[in-house]
Amino acid sequence: MPDTPGEAKTPAPGLDESVRQVGTAGRATLDSARDTGRALRSLVAADLALARSAMGRALAWVGVAIVFGASSWLLLMGALIALLQGFGWSWLQAMSFAGILSLLVTGFAAWRTSRHFDHAGMHATRRQLARLGIGDEGEDEPAEPPGAAP
Repeated sequence: MPDTPGEAKTPAPGLDESVRQVGTAGRATLDSARDTGRALRSLVAADLALARSAMGRALAWVGVAIVFGASSWLLLMGALIALLQGFGWSWLQAMSFAGILSLLVTGFAAWRTSRHFDHAGMHATRRQLARLGIGDEGEDEPAEPPGAAP
């Protein structure tokens, strides 16, 4: 019985026609996947080119920031020395104070840098890879007892 009035029910296609339709759909799917792969490859290439360009420009601006940061620090230390001179400190005392202040800031920055580099060591990932037996260079093996013969 037809689903809607006035519409005749079409007979199901034969086996050879079904195989042709499946083959055509498979080729269309393969062509679509190939086009998607090409588009993704183009996107990745463009993204890498953009990242490479951005990295170069970022390094240039980091250089500018370092130059201006260093020059402003020198100017601030000069102003601090002049201020301390105005308070009656000798040149040696004022310059020594500015030098010690610079050394303290440098030490703090070096300590913070070492902490950040320690976090960049990916220790948890290395432990997990070692548990899987990948990249294990014998770091977790216990050392030989001091009295053991070689």
